[in-house]
Amino acid sequence: MNAFTASITPQAERHLEALAEELEIPSSRYESAERSYKSLGDWLHRPTSTVLSYDPQVYVQGSFRLGTAIKPISEAEDYDVDSVCEFTTLGKSSLSQRQLKTKLGVEVKAYAKAQGMSKPVEEGRRCWKLQYADGAQFHMDIVPALPDGNSMRLLLEQKQMDTSWANTAIAITDNQHPSYELVSEDWPRSNPKGYAQWFRTKVVEFKTRRLTEDRAKAEVEAMPTYKIKTPLQSAIMILKRHRDLMFADRYDERPISIILTTLSAHAYKGEETIGKALVSILTDMDRHIRWDAQGNAVIANPTDPLENFADKWPLHPERKQAFFEWLEAARRDFFEAAKHFDRRKITDAVARGAGRASAEKAGDKAFGVAAPTVLTSGLVSSAAQAKETAVRLEGGGRNA
Repeated sequence: MNAFTASITPQAERHLEALAEELEIPSSRYESAERSYKSLGDWLHRPTSTVLSYDPQVYVQGSFRLGTAIKPISEAEDYDVDSVCEFTTLGKSSLSQRQLKTKLGVEVKAYAKAQGMSKPVEEGRRCWKLQYADGAQFHMDIVPALPDGNSMRLLLEQKQMDTSWANTAIAITDNQHPSYELVSEDWPRSNPKGYAQWFRTKVVEFKTRRLTEDRAKAEVEAMPTYKIKTPLQSAIMILKRHRDLMFADRYDERPISIILTTLSAHAYKGEETIGKALVSILTDMDRHIRWDAQGNAVIANPTDPLENFADKWPLHPERKQAFFEWLEAARRDFFEAAKHFDRRKITDAVARGAGRASAEKAGDKAFGVAAPTVLTSGLVSSAAQAKETAVRLEGGGRNA
């Protein structure tokens, strides 16, 4: 155990626990996201769908799948729900990236019209964006994709690399890719299902290691990841809010969430409180960055060893600088909070990273009520409900 983790005070622990609760999005938001991509999946499978024969599978990816989504900083901001539409019966030799994206775009626009959505469907670099009504406070990005497991496995085998996660690999569209207009085997790659499964192992391992009954373990394993709240997920949420506030005026330089999430998951040692997890992660996360022979940073995708999440740093050195600038600031703010017993001093330190309003609310909650009890209590209280939700959010059923 490192010195920082050992020295965190009980008062700081309570405050950070309350802060994570303050940042957590309500279950209704997850349920809204679930209904939204389920509805789109049903639309794509209607009898008159122009893509029905391609067996499109719609599933969520990113923070909504990992359970690390946080409330927007202001009511004026949207929740960003990232999803994938994978045409499972098509291959890269059948059509170009542009053609695939166009096929999905036709249906997404027809869906928006049928749903009476007033805001136009927008095209992004890799996706289509559905803009929901202002009251919904979220939009959904839908990335067109094709299965790419066989190609990924072959590529990794040729390079004698780990193929454990190859089966769930997908090929995606990118309108700035050199082969975007061509029928080609050269497509951008991704593996959101594989990454979610890798991250989930960190989450489930923590939640089940102290359970002795097989039934209890099975119920935890049946839950969608977002319902299995762990110190790892909460620490990532706090770090993301710190990042968002620090780079509010420098959005293009901000450390991307996949880097924060990956390094945090690597650095997490199974600490049983949010405070200890947060400080331990901040202490060790940069030790999980490798450096190649040219001195470039390598933060490998754990499910695709050929993908480097830091591959843009050489072209944009300001992003590399921004990461280490952020890490230094986060360490300073949260290590300062960790050493104090006094509510005001803890709140002031946390406020620099999480915002004054959130820090004050967390302080009210932490010091106004008793500290939380055993972390594993109540894990399986809603297992039956969790199993039902898991079908959509974790990849089962038609719209995995």
